[in-house]
Amino acid sequence: MNTEKLNPTELMRNYGFWMWFVLSALVAINLTIFYKMNNIAHAGMSGLFWLAIYSMLWDKRHELKFKRELFPSILGVLLIGWTLFVSKSIPTEKENNLLSIAPFVFSLGVSLIASGFYGLKQFKGELLIIFFLGVPRVILNLFTDISPFTAKVSSFILHYLGFNVLLDGVFIRLPQGSVKVYEGCSGIESMTYVLGLSVICLIMFPISKKYNYIVAFMAILIGFLVNTMRVVLMSILVGMGKREAFLYWHEGDGSLVFGMIAVITFAGFYWFLMNRSEQNIKSSSEEENFFNNDFF
Repeated sequence: MNTEKLNPTELMRNYGFWMWFVLSALVAINLTIFYKMNNIAHAGMSGLFWLAIYSMLWDKRHELKFKRELFPSILGVLLIGWTLFVSKSIPTEKENNLLSIAPFVFSLGVSLIASGFYGLKQFKGELLIIFFLGVPRVILNLFTDISPFTAKVSSFILHYLGFNVLLDGVFIRLPQGSVKVYEGCSGIESMTYVLGLSVICLIMFPISKKYNYIVAFMAILIGFLVNTMRVVLMSILVGMGKREAFLYWHEGDGSLVFGMIAVITFAGFYWFLMNRSEQNIKSSSEEENFFNNDFF
């Protein structure tokens, strides 16, 4: 779809334009819902993911092929209709798993309407990115709870920092108070966010394939460790009796700081791998040129 050569009248008649419009409307609705829920962290991460997706779509806008097919279009409309129903019927005061997977569902629906089953492959990168925005977190929350492990690691760190700490299941008990590590503080959210960020980096800024598993592992590890340090900090604040500071780091703007730390840490790690990968390619190229010169 070459939007640069379309005048406004032609643009309104273009099938691809309406697909962009529908997708953007659904994205706006989803982001608004999370903003009204006061889930600024998820709204911000969603914005980052969508920025990457729109950038990828724009780069290949001239290569996209749109095709109308009856059955895929019906299925796509049903998927979009489901997300709109979910968005309207579920109270926004509390986050729901259905709202978290809605972006992937309506993105799949728009892709089906735009190009049918066989055309989905041209959106595989974008669909993979939006899949990692919310689906892994929902799946992990449904089938596992790492809160006891997070509490154990946090207690271990507190013990070696010199604090008199007692671990009781998911409760970290200090002389002046205790902290409960519930599912929302277990680190699943941070881990899956950074994992999704790693998918964006691997797709948009590819490096040597031998590093792919290392990148995914480090993304999960960074997300977990940064969240663990947050739990340690909140435990210390409770132990010192500083309730206001605890609320700031738990529910206030302070909770966003650790998300930024995780993102910056992973970005630095990936930048290091990119440079290392480029150096290896350069060294291999120089070595190959050396042994292929006239001297040999």
